[in-house]
Amino acid sequence: MAEKAYYVTADGLAALEKELEYLKVVRRKEMAEKIKEARSFGDLSENSEYDEAKNEQAILEARIADVETMLASAVVVDENEHDVDAIHIGSAVTVEMKRADGSVSQKEYSIVGSNEANPRAGRISDESAVGKALMGKKAGDAVEVETPAGPVMYTVLTVQ
Repeated sequence: MAEKAYYVTADGLAALEKELEYLKVVRRKEMAEKIKEARSFGDLSENSEYDEAKNEQAILEARIADVETMLASAVVVDENEHDVDAIHIGSAVTVEMKRADGSVSQKEYSIVGSNEANPRAGRISDESAVGKALMGKKAGDAVEVETPAGPVMYTVLTVQ
């Protein structure tokens, strides 16, 4: 089975590399100190501090493995390879949203890879329902997306 490609912007790739460096250099050292300190509390079979430190270490190592996997299969999106008028990963878009209740609003989104998504900050994944529906659309295009609150009609106003 082929590994899933992780589409990232150049900034997203740099952030992953920075996170990996931090986890390996800083957090691993902190965890080693925490485990060493917990061992000094005596009998490991009844030492909750040691158990907690070992659990935290397992979580840390799992995150390191996840980030390494993402970096190994990262595909940096090159802005020059895409139709500048069509929505793609890396696009900044302004959309008008018409809800079933008749309300209308505008929203700005940046389309990013799934590991860079932060909907509260307006960064939506190309794999999300809205992101997937907007991919390839151009200014003036409209698409209906089924959301938990009901259908919403998205009309693309601008693509940058």
